[in-house]
Amino acid sequence: MELLKKSLILVVLVIAAAGSIAYGFYTSQERNLLKGKVVLLEQALKDSNDSLTKVQADLSQLSTELLAEREKSTAYARQADEIGFTVDRLTKLAQTDPQLLQKYSKVYFLNENYNPIELTTIDNKYLNNKDKPLLIHDRVWPFLKEMLDAAQRDNLPLQVISAYRSFGTQALVKSGYKTTYGAGTANQFSADQGYSEHQLGTTIDVTTPTIGATFSGFQKSPTYTWLQNNAYKYGFVLSYPPNNSYYVFEPWHWRFVGLDLALRLHNENKNFYDLDQREINTYLINIFNGTAGVVQ
Repeated sequence: MELLKKSLILVVLVIAAAGSIAYGFYTSQERNLLKGKVVLLEQALKDSNDSLTKVQADLSQLSTELLAEREKSTAYARQADEIGFTVDRLTKLAQTDPQLLQKYSKVYFLNENYNPIELTTIDNKYLNNKDKPLLIHDRVWPFLKEMLDAAQRDNLPLQVISAYRSFGTQALVKSGYKTTYGAGTANQFSADQGYSEHQLGTTIDVTTPTIGATFSGFQKSPTYTWLQNNAYKYGFVLSYPPNNSYYVFEPWHWRFVGLDLALRLHNENKNFYDLDQREINTYLINIFNGTAGVVQ
């Protein structure tokens, strides 16, 4: 191996010596010509380097512009997503009845032409009076059914005694109470037509088989205690707790407001009517979201 290296070195030295000897045989004119070619080659090399530098600069500029366009495209895509999300929310909100979370107890008014978009019949096995069909908002029914079934599983006989009432039905109910108890007393526990939460189709009055329509002692029953601890899991809240500003304490009167709002009211120990209407309205878009019985 060492011998091979020495041989290669010798060959290089011989070639170099031969080149020097050969160069010595060039005439002055030929040497000048050769120098000129060298200068031309050096200039061509310099021009090539300059061109390469320019190409590299152009590539760098193109890369910068491409990156800027990519960032701009990403920003446009993000804006498009945000616009799409906003459009979806607005569409969903437009398709949701804006009355469902309004304060109707002596505050807002529902006219005689208002009816929930869709109503469904409550299975009579959940009713206190099996012979009196009751209706509930179609999208509230799954939440209500889950709550009634959960109470049954806990061996509590929770039954519905009143649900949706039309404007006309509420007028008859209020008239009957006025006749029986007098206007002053009736106004303490019964809403005038157009101011009843029952017209929304999202509100129920509940009782037990033994208590029935009198509601006597319901607030002391295990069923009421269960509702206090569990109703929010199904989107229901007590509309008229003790010392509210609207009607006498009604432990049997529960309104569906959606899982999110019900959970907040439960956690903060607040009444639906304690919140500002604008704040309540923010929960409207998600009023039917979530799974009944699952705490979010």
